[in-house]
Amino acid sequence: MSGAVTGEGYLDSASASPLHPAARDVLLAALDQGYADPRRLHRAGRTSRLLLDNAREATADALGVRADEVTFTPSGTHAVHLGLLGLVRGSRRGDVVVHSAVEHSAVGHAVAWGATGDEVGVMGDGRVYDGDLVQGAIAPGTAVVALQTANHEVGTVQDVGDFELPNDVPLFTDARASMGRLPLPGGWAAAAGSAHMWGGPAGVGVLLVRKRARWRNPFPGDDRVDERSTGFENVPAVLAAAAALQAVVAERDEVNVRQHALVDVVRRRVAAEVPDVEVVGDPDRRLPHLLTFSCLYVDGEALVTELDRLGFGIASGSACTASTLTPSHVLEAMGVLTHGNVRLSLGRDTTRAEVDAFCDALPGVVAEIRARVGL
Repeated sequence: MSGAVTGEGYLDSASASPLHPAARDVLLAALDQGYADPRRLHRAGRTSRLLLDNAREATADALGVRADEVTFTPSGTHAVHLGLLGLVRGSRRGDVVVHSAVEHSAVGHAVAWGATGDEVGVMGDGRVYDGDLVQGAIAPGTAVVALQTANHEVGTVQDVGDFELPNDVPLFTDARASMGRLPLPGGWAAAAGSAHMWGGPAGVGVLLVRKRARWRNPFPGDDRVDERSTGFENVPAVLAAAAALQAVVAERDEVNVRQHALVDVVRRRVAAEVPDVEVVGDPDRRLPHLLTFSCLYVDGEALVTELDRLGFGIASGSACTASTLTPSHVLEAMGVLTHGNVRLSLGRDTTRAEVDAFCDALPGVVAEIRARVGL
């Protein structure tokens, strides 16, 4: 690509963040100490149990919940399935899950597997129609309301906890996109998080279930330390995830301000320098590190590929995925352009120079892709 600006920048931390330095140090130390089954009564087992309990306490402290409300799962997706379907199974009203049209596919898959869905539309910025949500909640047969804390594709923050729901209809919130980056909202009965999104190791999910929530395990049980979990906990990874979460919470005020300002730079420059582009999501009530925009007449996967050749790791939150050729259901629900989409998500160490290098490269990449199809 003649005249292109090359750079190095991983700008896809919403998919997976690099391991936080605090997590790396703890993980290496715990590998030699936390290998045993924490259920066992011998010394090595007791050591693992102590590390597991410490991780639960640290996670609870970072999130402002009780330690006995924290369960570690094999993934954030499993935490979503377990949390949501557990509330459905514990309901005395029915099996209907009222959910927004922009929930992560993990919620949709859980509903399709073990409940009946009632989808509520959203506005152009991605926020749910609150009146429709409440009306769905009070309808006969409604078991659970599911509303994400913030959207994983466009960053829009929802008003979780501000809705007046019936006392016997619990709220499940998928907080994977925001956990650690933003304080948890109120009003939920169960919530899910994913460690690799805040700089912990992959393969660690967090399920939060309020003490008085009517929740029942929807899957076969297991004889574990935590009755809500299944399988042998990866104690070193869990402890590292807790360490990363504590560090992210401690530094988030400073990091969020810096990331919010950098995303504002991208929003301004993309809108001003790339013709026929649509920047989507709420410009203010959003995750600090995430931005999505769509370029008319451009394939999103082509943008990802070309920008990767220049050293920029980004994601396409829409367009047609290589495996399914279906557009993003989130962008469709918002009524915005679904093709030529790019999701940019900054890391804790992303610099202004990297952001400017990306913005410098983007117009030429878009122009060249459009030229290939005669535009």
